[in-house]
Amino acid sequence: MSFSPVSLRSVADLLREGVAAHPDRTLLVNEDRGGEVTSFTWREVLEHAGGVAARLAAAGAEAGDRIHLHLANRPEFLFAWFGAALAGYSIVPTNTGATPEEIAFITGHAETRISITEETYLATVEAVHGDAGVPVLCCERDDLLGATAADPGASIRPEDELGIIYTSGTTSRPKGAVVTNANYLFVGEVYAKAVALTPADRLLVALPLFHANAQYYSTMGALTARATIVLVPRFSASRYVLQCAAHGATVGSLFSAPIRMILAQDAAARTRDHQLRAVFFAQNLSDAELDQWEREVGAPLLQMYGMTETIGPPLMNPIWGRSKYDTVGRVTLGYTCRVVDEEGHDVEPGKRGELLVGGVPGVSLIAGYLHDEAATAAAMRDGWLHTGDVVAVDEDGYFAFVDRNKDMIKRAGENVAASEVEAVLLDHPDVAETAVVGVPDAMREEAIIAFVVPRGEGATEGELLEWCAARLAKFRVPSEVATVNELPRTPVGKIQKHLLRAGYLDSRG
Repeated sequence: MSFSPVSLRSVADLLREGVAAHPDRTLLVNEDRGGEVTSFTWREVLEHAGGVAARLAAAGAEAGDRIHLHLANRPEFLFAWFGAALAGYSIVPTNTGATPEEIAFITGHAETRISITEETYLATVEAVHGDAGVPVLCCERDDLLGATAADPGASIRPEDELGIIYTSGTTSRPKGAVVTNANYLFVGEVYAKAVALTPADRLLVALPLFHANAQYYSTMGALTARATIVLVPRFSASRYVLQCAAHGATVGSLFSAPIRMILAQDAAARTRDHQLRAVFFAQNLSDAELDQWEREVGAPLLQMYGMTETIGPPLMNPIWGRSKYDTVGRVTLGYTCRVVDEEGHDVEPGKRGELLVGGVPGVSLIAGYLHDEAATAAAMRDGWLHTGDVVAVDEDGYFAFVDRNKDMIKRAGENVAASEVEAVLLDHPDVAETAVVGVPDAMREEAIIAFVVPRGEGATEGELLEWCAARLAKFRVPSEVATVNELPRTPVGKIQKHLLRAGYLDSRG
């Protein structure tokens, strides 16, 4: 039998160890929608988790069952997740902005046994289940926050499933990524060490808990380091930095879009009077945005790369030493990365190719996709996860993210990275945000369409095309620039390009 740092342990063990070591230390600080702040010690978190586990058992849950969570950021989400860890259940979170049809697909596909929701979404969840007889527990109605009970003491194995996280579906149904106890323990170890977390750290969680980022990095990192989780109900551009300051947060986690939203607020939304020692983010920022953040906030911004499927972040800029802000960093402990061409051959430094991440399924990579052997086999081949992301690595081992493979536009035999066009448009003083997509074109394979959110009065299409023509090769210049009021986004700020593309094609008949 082989052993690793996550062998013979479960998330339940991690919780129990923390309680045994320091039962009265604060683990969770929660700020609710009304601004009221409540704290929970390690012992209290375990008792509340046991309480939710007991409520689930009373509703008919048995070991191995999957529990649907349709909750915003609130303590009950964590108590349900940790309760599942203690009792041997698995959680299936859904996006609180999902439609009934989307929720029904996920709960049906995952064969969930019970749903947990809150008053705001109760009617939606009950309508999804209809007359199927699926029990629905409501935070307010069933007083889940007041439920406490002893640890059920179930014996859990590292390889046991603890979560199914559904990836965003763009052209097809979302896939359910199977996350084991070992997966959660692994990411906690990787993140805690990479960020040099200590029990003195306070990690602010503003991104939604139903997504992997908040679960993997902030929550598991804090549990592993025995640090404190500071939970706020949602991301607020006008309050984020002020919340970090008010709660003494030392580490933050965001995407580039929320950072741009923070920078677009009045100056009163930003302060340098905080204790943040690092804010990790994904997706590129411009030099101007980095400079503004440095002047007005001052917390070090460190870019990283990760996917639901990679569990941990296989690439991060180091917390100490040299960081390259225009890269997603170097390979982290526990991973191996390659950059390959279309034939699967390794490319030379500086050349573009697809990023492959080497790891162990069920430990450093997801165990697979639920009920989808074909998708699992296509994504994980010969010990490598094929990410579908185009990157380039320099001579120092720093990886630069270029674009998603699906966002590479084929135009008259040339490959155009949408991100390159977007970077040029974002440099225009009258452009606040942009997204570039490819659409079918009978003559040139694909046409390049740029969607632009204007800054102030904005610029005309002709002015923006001239701007691009002066800075890009002819084949990279957009065919058309469309002005929009806003870009469609997921709850964590990712632009939903498939919606832009579909809307454009629909408008053209």
